[in-house]
Amino acid sequence: MLDNMPRGTIVIEELEIGMSRELLKEVTDRDIELFAEVSTDRNPVHLDDDYAQDTIFEGRIAHGMLTAGLISAVIGEQLPGHGTVYLGQSLKFMAPVRPGDMVRAIVTVMEIDHGKRRVTLDTRCEVEGKTVLKGEATVLAPTAKFD
Repeated sequence: MLDNMPRGTIVIEELEIGMSRELLKEVTDRDIELFAEVSTDRNPVHLDDDYAQDTIFEGRIAHGMLTAGLISAVIGEQLPGHGTVYLGQSLKFMAPVRPGDMVRAIVTVMEIDHGKRRVTLDTRCEVEGKTVLKGEATVLAPTAKFD
């Protein structure tokens, strides 16, 4: 389930420090299976219940990059949105995401460099209010100006 946040573009001229957008998505077994297929990361901690029980996670977990992909969805669809170019992303994984978890991906504008069209974004994902992933993204924001 994805929430109904507005999609589209916020051009750099309309961005403000502190502006934030988010989405909610339940991570399903199917999401994990599809991510394993697309990424070719078939680590059994993601796919095999018996194997995963004997790990430090004591059960299956979603791929960390699947969770990180939700940040990309917010950036590419909402803030700044369509036309945004990803330049970099740091990630720190704080806790596992499990099948059935409802993940809230939140992106907040921290800095804007209008001259270079670069925007620094605080990025994080939460499950039940607990931060499971945090980081920072740098993007090239779309502009309303045509030079």
